[in-house]
Amino acid sequence: MTSKILAAALLALGALSLDPAAALSKEYILTSTKPNTLVLVDPAARKVERTYQIAGPGAPLGIVPSPDGKIAYVITNHWGSLVGIDLDSGNEVFRADLSDGNIRARNMFGLEISPDGKEVFVMRSPVRLGQGEYEVQDVGIAVYRTDAGLNARPDRILPVPRRTTGLFMAPDGSRLYAVNWDIHTLDPKDGKVLKVDKVANWERPNYGVPDVFGVWNHYEQAKVFANPYFAVRTDLDPKDPAMARTGMLTLDFATGAVTMNEFENTSAVIFSSVVNPVRRNEVFSVYNTLSKTDTGTNQLVKRVTLPHTYYCLNISGDGKEVYVAGTISDIGIYSAETLERIGEINLPGGHDMGGTWIRMVQR
Repeated sequence: MTSKILAAALLALGALSLDPAAALSKEYILTSTKPNTLVLVDPAARKVERTYQIAGPGAPLGIVPSPDGKIAYVITNHWGSLVGIDLDSGNEVFRADLSDGNIRARNMFGLEISPDGKEVFVMRSPVRLGQGEYEVQDVGIAVYRTDAGLNARPDRILPVPRRTTGLFMAPDGSRLYAVNWDIHTLDPKDGKVLKVDKVANWERPNYGVPDVFGVWNHYEQAKVFANPYFAVRTDLDPKDPAMARTGMLTLDFATGAVTMNEFENTSAVIFSSVVNPVRRNEVFSVYNTLSKTDTGTNQLVKRVTLPHTYYCLNISGDGKEVYVAGTISDIGIYSAETLERIGEINLPGGHDMGGTWIRMVQR
């Protein structure tokens, strides 16, 4: 063996030894179906790997995997509980019931886990039950330790504005982003507001209030939250096609930078979007159509019609495949380059997915 070949071999072995788990890990999809089933999907094999029956009533909603890919934290019990499911054993290893005594609380979409996997952040909307009325209480982010077991209690409650539907952590854990009518950057330790980026309150000349509907979390590949918005030009005739505009909001978790730019006159309904982790100017969006947008040029690149409505989507780590999901019982697989439908995975029993999330996890 020559010295060059030997050196190359030693380098390869050294790279593997640095992170053997990463070398052996594989990419999976996590989603859910009614009545109360968590589903682990192998997208490369185009098949369902495993299903997990969650105890109790109510279809799953939000899903967040632990950073090591071992636990899936799922909102269930009619949005009233957070459970942690061990993806190897299928056992419930964590449970937090959001209600307490005469306080009834529900989660309204916001759900996130710290980068070290030690804390989980849950948006909580409570009311006090009276004799014949509900007394609305202040909303907040309930923070739980993930090692708290099956009767978890909040470690602390962070104040947050109403209508918060998105919670996202900076990669270093130093900031928590709360997406509501605006985007509040918070200190995750005490909830102190570090910065506010205006969205609905943007005060943009000749524009009305933008309509933003961001309730799906599927940012893990690029660490960027992307969400479509719709805005009306107040300086144009209502019959002018340019009066209604569609744009893309992005939030970069590493830098905290927020952008809002229009890319077309409104011509299609869009529910949710995801950024390509390899070509970060590419954003894919879904509802009745699948669209590809270039945020570098603020132009629509291509759009194809889907066989039915899909609410949410995600993308492979290599940026080659887009997975559309939600609504009924199939995951459609599309080429990120051509938007050609290249595969489909049907979920067990034909049970529909509803408004659930679709998450990517390395295991």
